[in-house]
Amino acid sequence: MYREQIRRVMIGVNIIEGSYDEIARRLGIKENLLVLLYALDDGRAHSQVEISRNWMMPKTTLNTIVRECVEKGLVELEHQPHIREKYLRLTPEGQAYGQKILPLVYEAEERAYRAVLQGAEGAFVEGFEAFAQALCREMTPPPGKTK
Repeated sequence: MYREQIRRVMIGVNIIEGSYDEIARRLGIKENLLVLLYALDDGRAHSQVEISRNWMMPKTTLNTIVRECVEKGLVELEHQPHIREKYLRLTPEGQAYGQKILPLVYEAEERAYRAVLQGAEGAFVEGFEAFAQALCREMTPPPGKTK
């Protein structure tokens, strides 16, 4: 019943993902670096587990890009008391670098958003988030089950 509509959504998701990959290539950076800059651009510290989960980046891939960013002085690791996990935050250099890259992405997003979703943005975002969460629940087997 919903097969064709869901297929269109999935094609749209893939087109969106490809668009971010394309802008990263045009900017001359790795797609995973763009994701990390984007994830950390809210000014808050985030754990690697959180970034891996929310941005669907494999932990090994994230570890590699974080290590590169730490070496370049773009990201710092924050030790949290009573927690083994380290949190990531952009350094001032990382923030400056992000401000060269991210405004181009944000401007393109905003133009597309205004062009298509003007007046319907709340319902679209809430519906899309609800669908994403429901799909994740349906596709994630309960503990101990593989099917």
